[in-house]
Amino acid sequence: MFLEFFIWGGWFVTLGTFLSKNLGTTGFQTSLAFLTQSIGAIIAPFIIGLIADKFFPAQKILAVLHLLGGVLLWIASSSTSFDGLFPLIVIYMILYMPTLALVNSISFRQMKDPSKEFSSVRVLGTIGWIVAGLIIGWFGWEQSNQLTLTFKMAAAASWILGLFSLTLPATPPLKKGEKTTVSEILGLDALRLLANRSYLLFFLSSIAICIPLQFYYTFANQFFNEAGMKAAAGVQSLGQVSETLFMLLIPFFFVRLGVKKMLAIGMLAWVLRYVLFAYGDAGANYWMLIVGIALHGICYDFFFVTGQIYTDNLAGERFKSAAQGLVTLGTYGVGMMIGAFVSGPIVDAYATASGHDWKIIWLIPAGIALLVTLLFLLLFQDRQKTVNTFKTN
Repeated sequence: MFLEFFIWGGWFVTLGTFLSKNLGTTGFQTSLAFLTQSIGAIIAPFIIGLIADKFFPAQKILAVLHLLGGVLLWIASSSTSFDGLFPLIVIYMILYMPTLALVNSISFRQMKDPSKEFSSVRVLGTIGWIVAGLIIGWFGWEQSNQLTLTFKMAAAASWILGLFSLTLPATPPLKKGEKTTVSEILGLDALRLLANRSYLLFFLSSIAICIPLQFYYTFANQFFNEAGMKAAAGVQSLGQVSETLFMLLIPFFFVRLGVKKMLAIGMLAWVLRYVLFAYGDAGANYWMLIVGIALHGICYDFFFVTGQIYTDNLAGERFKSAAQGLVTLGTYGVGMMIGAFVSGPIVDAYATASGHDWKIIWLIPAGIALLVTLLFLLLFQDRQKTVNTFKTN
């Protein structure tokens, strides 16, 4: 988990700034670069359904994907144009995004009670993301225009994780040797979860909330650098510090709040975060930027981690990997793909001679997130039997 998210945080957080400063990209080109994670996320369920649930041990697939991914990241570090970089990160994300579901699946398979045990394992991923940001800030790679080194750092970590994955507990496919159907090969059996009305609403909400989320993932680092924040990547790691704290508190909140309230609080936190960014600056309102960053723990844990555990609980033993791939498909895939096409043109529309009109830019995703939250609160039914399942399983 530590290495999995160290790799992602090591190059992805500062990608927007790298593209803008080093390659002179437009907002739309930047959003296209971040769209690559959506392409990978959409393909991920098919890779997981075809391989991890049926044919090969998950830890060996994880090893191969990261070893190949490291090669692509190293090559990407020498890119001098957007056209040269884009195909590399497209292929890389097709390899990387399935690993998010694989690490979850490997973890869940070793646990007796994921709702209580998973958060203490997943928190190491958050710490990995923090360390990556602190390294970038410590060496001042943003200010010294050396962000190409972030790709090399992530490549080295990817190779380390690839080798380390070979030592992980054996996680063989649960359906090996069984008669194969087309839907099983493609990982489509996880779609049966959508027959559950509550889960269907959760899934649709996940897609919708990721549209405004893409504004943050794509443009936050660029925004902080334009606002004059020093060592922005390092400061952004405060969000992962917050994420670490709330990750450890998830079992406590599960019992007392239930699924619906946790998901709703997570979505409302995104609304508040964007409002704070809209009115914050590097001067007297610097505290707004810090609070907005620190809200990441609630934004991420209360929605995404809750959703992962909720999905694992409903999926059953046979389709855990495919079900985690389905969550990846809805959030990082469809939702953020729509967000990429929405956010880029909006950022370009509010470009100014000195940068961007970030106040208006941030208020737009705040409004979208608020609308999604209100619809979720009206339509989602927090059935008591679902909450009880989390308490007892």
